Amino acid sequence: MCYSAQIEQEYLSYTRVYGADISLSEYMQIYWVRQEIDPKIKLPRGMDMAFLRDTSGNPQVTEIQSMIRTFDEAQATKLQQEVFAQRKRLADAERTLQTKITKAATESKRIAADKIERAMGRLADLRRDQPKPRDDRIFPAWYAPVMIWEDGMRVVKPMRYQCRPAGKPAFYDTKYPGTYNARRDNLQGFWKDMFGYSHGIALVSAFFENVSRHTMENRELSPGEREENVILEFRPQPAQTMLVACLWSRWEGEGGPLLSFAAITDEPPAEVAAAGHDRCIIPIKAENIDAWLNASGDVARSQAILDDRQRPFYEHRKAA
Repeated sequence: MCYSAQIEQEYLSYTRVYGADISLSEYMQIYWVRQEIDPKIKLPRGMDMAFLRDTSGNPQVTEIQSMIRTFDEAQATKLQQEVFAQRKRLADAERTLQTKITKAATESKRIAADKIERAMGRLADLRRDQPKPRDDRIFPAWYAPVMIWEDGMRVVKPMRYQCRPAGKPAFYDTKYPGTYNARRDNLQGFWKDMFGYSHGIALVSAFFENVSRHTMENRELSPGEREENVILEFRPQPAQTMLVACLWSRWEGEGGPLLSFAAITDEPPAEVAAAGHDRCIIPIKAENIDAWLNASGDVARSQAILDDRQRPFYEHRKAA
């Protein structure tokens, strides 16, 4: 189902390589919402760092940079407070354990140590300026750049990776939590209002899937063995940035407009199926970008583009 993907967050790449315009107003809106209304909005660190690296002096970019720095400072303060509180908790637990070993104190020590480690890791991420591959990784409900067709041109907008169809109630997010995956065999069913009309492309270099260990190892569960989940990372060979076919929607309702998208998935190639997964994203060919984005209701042509896809070999490994 492509529960996670590594997506190009460097918006200038879309301009340089694909000639797309960047909807900075949409980016400004989502950063403003994160700063002023909902700090839990999930924006990948790679998106933040792409803006912080921008030296163009564009007024909108400068405003976004200011919002990122303000948000980072607030987050750093909260994390420092968390570290202080958990260090006190850790010290209290250790003092108790010096006189008497109890289950409560042992558990409190473990939890405090784990929380300190996580908080320190997040602080380090806020302070570093060197990118890491994981900065570009997204999960359901995270935002990512998506290239669409608007006013006769390619445009890139930030969208949430979990599609909420226009006109549907907000509770669709919880009623149908898998709407980050648009199954090809349901494009003219559940997705009929978007397929042929609202197409997008995400630039993906890797995707990640949950598989069962015994399925990955091509065997049955042993007697008494419990099913174990393994996360696999799939990368195309040779290494490349894939133009992954998506559907997107603009939802209007309480809380303001929401741009969201889903990756189209199909039956997997043999190597993905052999690794234990039953779906795979669809990378389209570069020569079909405009025909895909500007589908104009042509469902037959859209299906033909999905058939005429890139077919790389996917190597896999256990995700770090």
